[in-house]
Amino acid sequence: MSAPRRAAASRSFLSRLSLRERIRDRDQAVYGILIIAAIVFPLATIYATDGTALVSQATRAGYFVLLAIGLNVVVGFAGLLDLGYAAFFAIGAYTYALLASPQLASSPAHHAVHLPFWLMLFVAMFVAAGAGAILGFPTLRLRGDYLAIVTLGFGEIVPQLFYNFDQWTGGINAVGIIDQPVLPAWIQGPWSGDGPIQVVRNFNFGGDPVAFYVLICILIAAAVILVSNLYRSRLGRAWMAIREDEVAAAAMGINTVTTKLLAFGIGASFSGFAGAYYAADVSLVSPDNFLFIVSITVLVMVVLGGMGNISGVIIGALVLYYVVFSLLPSLPGAVESLANSIGLGSLNVRTTEWPGLGGETQRLTFIIYGAILVAMMLLRPQGLLPSRIREQELKHAAVQEEEAAVEMEHAT
Repeated sequence: MSAPRRAAASRSFLSRLSLRERIRDRDQAVYGILIIAAIVFPLATIYATDGTALVSQATRAGYFVLLAIGLNVVVGFAGLLDLGYAAFFAIGAYTYALLASPQLASSPAHHAVHLPFWLMLFVAMFVAAGAGAILGFPTLRLRGDYLAIVTLGFGEIVPQLFYNFDQWTGGINAVGIIDQPVLPAWIQGPWSGDGPIQVVRNFNFGGDPVAFYVLICILIAAAVILVSNLYRSRLGRAWMAIREDEVAAAAMGINTVTTKLLAFGIGASFSGFAGAYYAADVSLVSPDNFLFIVSITVLVMVVLGGMGNISGVIIGALVLYYVVFSLLPSLPGAVESLANSIGLGSLNVRTTEWPGLGGETQRLTFIIYGAILVAMMLLRPQGLLPSRIREQELKHAAVQEEEAAVEMEHAT
């Protein structure tokens, strides 16, 4: 092949990839950075720390990413405020825990069921989706605060049911000894801290944080692809129409009943998906893990990242997870170390009236957390990476407020 033909072929190949357009597109650039970070993170952390503690922490952050993606369907796409989202998380987790552990042997059923993880992922997803549709059906006529109160009540009822049906669920004693995922073969190597490359037959995920990390990354990627396609579909446009004006959407021929039910069901299915994975990873499911604070944390992740934008929601989930589960718990120790390093170690001495600088910082943890959220909403109310539509809406609202203020000044 001649040089001009080779140059033309390379240009046509690059044009098909559309690299420049992808780099200019903010969301595509964010996805590219996240993919690179997900690949490099376990290699770098295992090499730097000679352990997998940070990999396990990243895996736990993956639960919340899946939850945030699912809640974004309900809140960000359809505009339905759901304050009981942790209930579907609990339903998915208990579905897998009961059907993949010895728990049912001590229940009135007197027979344990050990279904495989790969099947139970989808079973938990459909069970949670069904629960979402059941919740959505009686709330179709409710909007705003009334819908939030109903979903809040549902979120409070479900953990209590798992508490009180202790003959089946173990109650406060939780469900343990949950089966781990199993694969016919798995590849281990230096990237997972396991020495030379080797193929492991009948691989059990138990005790291998890297395997769970790889699995959660695959599940998140599948969830992003699915939700992105939903967003661009006719159903996604119907959700956005209902979010903007439900009366106008109904007048345009959109079936608001089935559309809202699908939003609740699809959003809940992602939560059930995450719940089954959570139960397999932690291997212990307790009602205390699904309280109201979980729903609020996931909702804050969605708002912080940017409602309606999938890449923004992922960033918001990762940022808030780091703040809540890493930064704030380590803050008292960091403050004590800083005081010692600058010659103010006397502030760390505890007395009857002074708990020490670390203890005082521990008391102020939630105040610091609240201050971070307030500052974020004041400085960037649209979120870290808002959707283009949401960003334009806020700019239009701000312009209208400024024009109204100017008119009021002129009138007076």
